[in-house]
Amino acid sequence: MDRDYVHPLDVPALARIALMSPTHFTRSFRSTFGETPHRYLQRRRIERAMALLRGTSVTVTEVAGLVGFESLGTFSRTFRSIVGVSPTEYRAGARPFNVPVCFVKAWTTPSRFG
Repeated sequence: MDRDYVHPLDVPALARIALMSPTHFTRSFRSTFGETPHRYLQRRRIERAMALLRGTSVTVTEVAGLVGFESLGTFSRTFRSIVGVSPTEYRAGARPFNVPVCFVKAWTTPSRFG
């Protein structure tokens, strides 16, 4: 999921890879990661979008497509629910970090607790 976050991923396909039923996969995933596979994938996509909004000049619409969202509305709604501000507001207030990437990822990873 971390590597292929741009592609459409569904629970039945992920469960087949894990050699589990979809129900058991979802239950096991939630037990292990504390959230559903869908929410985990959304957070990964938003994490990548935050990096693109901070460090590039591509449009918000392009960022949405680059991280795997088919709809700008869904991207914006999901971004706001996870980050707390719209993608445009985030970009306006974001500054590039002059520290190693590992620190940036740790500091900017969206919390699953909202």
